[in-house]
Amino acid sequence: MHEEPLLKVRNLQKQFGDGCSRCKERQNLEKNYCPNCGTVYACHDISFDLFAGEILGIVGESGSGKSTMMQCLYFDAEVTSGAAYIDGGPGSAEQNVFELSSQQKRYIRNHQYGMVYQNPVHGLKMNFSSVGNIAEKLIAAGKRNVSEMEETSKSLLQNVHIPLFRMKEEPRNFSGGMQQRVQIAKALSNNPPILFLDEVTTGLDLSVQANVLDLIKKIQRELGISMIVVSHDLAVIRMLADRTIVMLNGSIIEEGLTDQILEDPQHAYTQQLVYSLL
Repeated sequence: MHEEPLLKVRNLQKQFGDGCSRCKERQNLEKNYCPNCGTVYACHDISFDLFAGEILGIVGESGSGKSTMMQCLYFDAEVTSGAAYIDGGPGSAEQNVFELSSQQKRYIRNHQYGMVYQNPVHGLKMNFSSVGNIAEKLIAAGKRNVSEMEETSKSLLQNVHIPLFRMKEEPRNFSGGMQQRVQIAKALSNNPPILFLDEVTTGLDLSVQANVLDLIKKIQRELGISMIVVSHDLAVIRMLADRTIVMLNGSIIEEGLTDQILEDPQHAYTQQLVYSLL
């Protein structure tokens, strides 16, 4: 008996522009751009499964479509077409979440998804305290008891190594690494089964990167949460991911167990990525 995926994504498409007769079938494109009408095919026919307790890595260069795909999954951007199904989501397991109402999508964001953005400004209110940022997410998920929310916030911030005496401080006073740790605490506050991490170590010093990656591994080990980790850096994916998807020009070009892809890359672009690690 096969394990059912926690998240199924099928034929996700995202394009910017209406397309034209010359590019509708993705012929005559320069990479994923139509020089005739200017349409960009950011994500083309993306399909994959995410299973309970696994970390799925998505790697690719800038412009490969990986972050756009993440924005679509988290409802920060509308898909052009395609489907995604969440086991235990609102409605039936066969309900395409892209077709849900904005209220139902908000429910998923507040109860089943956590998101850690590359830029903490997108995930945190910089003029709220760290505790206040977490309380905001808890309130959105229906919590109302102030003392309970404060206890939860403190516990989460301690778990991500934010000192107690700085918990009432605003994240704008923090370093980049500390801001990412507050974002992670906020994303985990509603106990989501699925956590999205979009280029979370980009722009951080190497030692800070290592601390953030260690924290992500610790969280996954302790909570058994499923994660989708997007990065242009295969070294990050190698450290975190059980399985890996390689994207190029808006399409998946290779996928498999991370060890397998590192040992025996098939596509020329994947080979280039792997050799850059050596």
